[in-house]
Amino acid sequence: MHAVWVKQEELEAIVQQESCDVVAVMETWWDDSHDWSADMDGCKLFRRDRQDQQHALKVKEKKKEVIIGVCQNAGNLNDFREKVAPPMNSHLYEGFKMHSWLITENPTQVGTALQVFHNLGTLKDTIANVVDGYCTVLEENIKNALDIKVLTQPSQTVTRGGPGRAAMPTPGNTAAFRAALWTNMEKLMDQICAACGQVQHLQKVLTKKRDPVSHVCFIEEIVKDGESDILYKFWTAVTQTLSSQFQSATDSSMFLKQAFEGEYPKLLRLYNDLWKRLQQYSQNIQRNFSTSGTTDLFAELQQMEEDAQDIFMQKNEDYDPEKALKDSLQQYEAAYLSKSLSRLFDPINLVFPPGGRNPPSSDELDSIIKTIASELNVAAVDPDLSLAVAKNVAKTIQLYGVKSEQLLSTQGDASQVIGPLTEGQRRNVAVVNSLYKLHQSVLKVITNQSSFPAAAEQTVTTALKVIECPYAAGIGAVHDLMGSAVQPLLNSVGDSVEAIIITMHQEDFSGSLSGSGKPDVPCSLYMKELQGFIARVMSDYFRHFECFDFVFDNTEAMAQRAIELFIRHASLIRPLGEGGKMRLAADFAQMELAVAPLCRRVSDLGKSYRQLRSFRPLLFQTSEHIASSPALGEVIPFSIILQFLFTRAPPELKSPFQRAEWSIARYSQWLDDHPSEKDRLALIRGALEAYVQSVRTREGKEFAPVYPIMVQLLQKAMSTLQ
Repeated sequence: MHAVWVKQEELEAIVQQESCDVVAVMETWWDDSHDWSADMDGCKLFRRDRQDQQHALKVKEKKKEVIIGVCQNAGNLNDFREKVAPPMNSHLYEGFKMHSWLITENPTQVGTALQVFHNLGTLKDTIANVVDGYCTVLEENIKNALDIKVLTQPSQTVTRGGPGRAAMPTPGNTAAFRAALWTNMEKLMDQICAACGQVQHLQKVLTKKRDPVSHVCFIEEIVKDGESDILYKFWTAVTQTLSSQFQSATDSSMFLKQAFEGEYPKLLRLYNDLWKRLQQYSQNIQRNFSTSGTTDLFAELQQMEEDAQDIFMQKNEDYDPEKALKDSLQQYEAAYLSKSLSRLFDPINLVFPPGGRNPPSSDELDSIIKTIASELNVAAVDPDLSLAVAKNVAKTIQLYGVKSEQLLSTQGDASQVIGPLTEGQRRNVAVVNSLYKLHQSVLKVITNQSSFPAAAEQTVTTALKVIECPYAAGIGAVHDLMGSAVQPLLNSVGDSVEAIIITMHQEDFSGSLSGSGKPDVPCSLYMKELQGFIARVMSDYFRHFECFDFVFDNTEAMAQRAIELFIRHASLIRPLGEGGKMRLAADFAQMELAVAPLCRRVSDLGKSYRQLRSFRPLLFQTSEHIASSPALGEVIPFSIILQFLFTRAPPELKSPFQRAEWSIARYSQWLDDHPSEKDRLALIRGALEAYVQSVRTREGKEFAPVYPIMVQLLQKAMSTLQ
């Protein structure tokens, strides 16, 4: 009994010191052994029975009397609620409404208030009223933020004009209107964030707090009828209100609509900032729980198991809270992207007028690049917006490509390699240079973008590949624009190179070695012609292109092709005397000089260069040494070596093209059409079998010395294919 009086004295001292309006005594230490008529000055005592335990509620009102009564048993609980609940509910709801205890984010204060409502049996209704109150306040805030009348009110500081000079606001065209609008939007985001924070905090306490007697978690009281949690309900209401109010406001005001569509990235940034703040609050709220509140409540919370993260920290398949927030922006995003595409297309349509025959100038191209950079920079506020604008940039690049393609000359004069550049060739060069500048400039813009999404970068670079790469990945092999512009010239040069190389068969390589042991001339006539032609082509035609890497990528392929043709035809020369070998060896050395202008370095030609270097020593080796050469198969194909060994055979052992009665040009074309080593070896085997048949027909006694070597080499080649 003494302990009870001590606790009462402590309670009275605390109440007097803290000037409390409401004191809830949650423990059951005040039982029937105590005189219930005892009271504190200025306070009235109420009690509620539960499971034979007596809980006391002491209510103190500073300015007026509060209902006096005592609930002696559970049977009178309804009368007690009817008398006590109205003033209690009114008093504590004001605490919710004014955020006086929620703002502190102190779970002790929140938990105490919720315990009172739970004891009164009005917890669920009270929470619903609080959440609805927040929703109502936010709806008013949204309406006020978008109120066109408020936004267009002239400033109070503006001096009134004289008679006949009334100020007529033009909100869509004034900086003041836009400034007021965005100030309101920033304030609205703060209000939404504050309200969400209070509801998050309230739900957290409901999730953690349990009744000390029944041990029922308060959140179970809220959702026991299958209703969703209060945060989900609140957020759904807020996002729906945003969508409806924004739609209504912009439908009734063209100025608001123009502002949101024209400055959509700014609006989206506000939304993104709001979402980040909500997520940050969710991450910090648990720490706030552990660092605030009394020791008793903290111990109680520590005993609860961790609840699931709230909707701001996780997404599920059925509901995406971030998407729900941004649904109110969809119409403005679509309009903004449409206008963005128009801004990107306009400078291109301007520099490619109907009937124009020249690509854009450097200044005009710079204007296009600045527009692309501006659109990407503005869209950098959001990854999804960056991706959407990147798709517009890709369409812009495609449009530029289509317009450029229409300027290309595809007539016969575009491929001539006899005289100086024609008008069509000059225009093609200008188109390629323009496409190259666009490609490099856009790449630079992308590189300078900070935090550019990978998907957006891939979208733009894919569009650029259609401009630069020789073949664009897709359905089939499609020539790119720069390739299609230079391809006629490349084809013509390639044909001319092949035509020059094939003239080696018109020269005589059957002579014997001269007395000096050196060739009479440093190289053959066809080689001199080839060197002069390639040097002139590079000087007269390709030096005008500014995209040197692109040019070399194409001309290096031409150089590889030239070496391939040279080795092919060198292996077909029959008859080949000792003097012819010396001259042909000199041609091999001069071939490196011939193709040098076509590439950065001859050694960069890879396998073709190694074949050129490896084949030359074979000219002077015996057939047996040739068959055992380490370069065989790895560097030089078996078919080329077998083709070369035919030159060491008697006339009866005809080469494959001789047996088929083809010209050398036709045979070379057949080899191009049949790149498979298997097909080529099969043709060679047919020639060897025909030789065997001819020997048997004339009843010859023996085969040519080179024949068994060729058969053995053929078998080795066929085995490698299996």
